[in-house]
Amino acid sequence: MAPQQSLSFAAWITLLSLAMIWGVSFLCFALGLRELNVYTLVAHRVFWGGLILWGFVFALGVPRPKNLKTWGALLVMGILNNALPFSLIAWGQIHVESGLASIINGSTALFAILIAALLFKDERLTPNKLTGLIVACVGVCITIGWQALLNFDIRSLAQIALLGAGFFYGCASAWARITLKELHPIMSATGMLTGASLVMVPLAYYIDGTPSFDLMPITFAAMAFLAIAATSLAYLLYYHALNLAGSGNLSLVTLLVPPFAVFWGAVVLNESLPSSAYIGFAVIALGMLIIDGRVFKR
Repeated sequence: MAPQQSLSFAAWITLLSLAMIWGVSFLCFALGLRELNVYTLVAHRVFWGGLILWGFVFALGVPRPKNLKTWGALLVMGILNNALPFSLIAWGQIHVESGLASIINGSTALFAILIAALLFKDERLTPNKLTGLIVACVGVCITIGWQALLNFDIRSLAQIALLGAGFFYGCASAWARITLKELHPIMSATGMLTGASLVMVPLAYYIDGTPSFDLMPITFAAMAFLAIAATSLAYLLYYHALNLAGSGNLSLVTLLVPPFAVFWGAVVLNESLPSSAYIGFAVIALGMLIIDGRVFKR
């Protein structure tokens, strides 16, 4: 990751807004899972989120794909970037705290950098990137805990599932660069959520049965936030942030999300994380700063 230019005030506000929204999404997963099964909750998120974005597509006159190859690429993107990681995160949060889930999910940037280095000539690992990746990987191990690596149980499996979500996000980033770079960003987001819906809605119906809407108000609120704010609005903010800050600076979001998630997990869910989680997050953040290079260059 090459050094980036300084961020403007508008870019910082956009990045912080995106981090705050995604930080709250971990809380909403935890709240929604009190009444809903994993696949049903994910199906609600991608279906309603995609439906809202279709409104933007038609209202703004965004060009739509005209060939099956692009629609096929969007289907794969929906599986890699939504269906699989959302399901893994939701299942993982059944067994681990929302704040810890957000910290482990910060591995997304590491997987994206590593996968890009393997696939693209202009993304090769530099000494800074390699050193930062090693440091950040140590941070992930500290976060998960050495005991979890030695004594394998359901909590360990949940943390591996959260790492898996980061891996699929990294794969999705590479897939988008290969297949969707000519597509309008809003159409990309809308198409992949549509693809995810085509997978998750039938899967949720088959595994969880007919969805019930006899739910508590807090569950409806969690579902609404996940679909509207954490999906539709977040993708619009994401591409706005990409224009303002650039792809390199956008990786800073991975460092900004966990503090918000940990805060809301502590306040609303009364979560208390072990000290290793905070130490691990600090080491991951150090690794990301080494990869970025700007702080140490100064």
